[in-house]
Amino acid sequence: MAEVEDRHWWFVSRRAIVASLLDRLALAAHPQILEAGCGTGGNFPMLARRGQLYATELDAEARRFAASRGLAEIAPGRLPDDIPFGGRRFDLVVMTDVLEHLDNDVAALAALRARMNPGAVLIATVPALPWLWSAHDTTHHHRRRYRPAELRARGLEAGFEILKLSYYNFFLLPIVAAARLVQRFIGARRGGHDLRMPPPPVNWILTMVFSSERYLLRRISLPVGVSILMLARNPDGSSAAAR
Repeated sequence: MAEVEDRHWWFVSRRAIVASLLDRLALAAHPQILEAGCGTGGNFPMLARRGQLYATELDAEARRFAASRGLAEIAPGRLPDDIPFGGRRFDLVVMTDVLEHLDNDVAALAALRARMNPGAVLIATVPALPWLWSAHDTTHHHRRRYRPAELRARGLEAGFEILKLSYYNFFLLPIVAAARLVQRFIGARRGGHDLRMPPPPVNWILTMVFSSERYLLRRISLPVGVSILMLARNPDGSSAAAR
């Protein structure tokens, strides 16, 4: 992940989509931002320019890569029962493709909401469509893939107000679905993973196609896609709101 996430079409496009949503939020001045499950820190440049950034990551090697960026205060943490940084409360919480790894997703969301200021906003992304389950999910230690109604129910049960819920990675769904279904039948690569850089022209084309969805997502919710995004608010106040 550390080798590819700054350039790979999947990570670059997901960041562009999340950044586009963040651009439309009216956050508190000098917001306190938490990235829960930051991996090797690929989102740090995008998040750190928006406020004071804190991040949690369970894996020590991933934390080392993330810390080398010098953009956030990083600490080990585990959801739902170990969120560091004392009693600090946050104006924005970001978790990109983390919730599907957790045994108790509702408890994790509720624990994050307890550390959020009134009106603070959560942006979460998760893999979608259980029928897409493949060796990719097994290799990446996923517990589940979501349907929108399921993710909405989890957010509401945790006490959030749902501002936006949409599929994304709509345009590339046929290509991704074909690849995942092939994986399902041939099994996972032994000792391998699928975080590999495609040839530069292919990477550029996939990035342009996938990241273009940010313009649509500002106005509509997409009918289907490889992933789902959720924009939610801690309803105990109004310090942040979607414009």
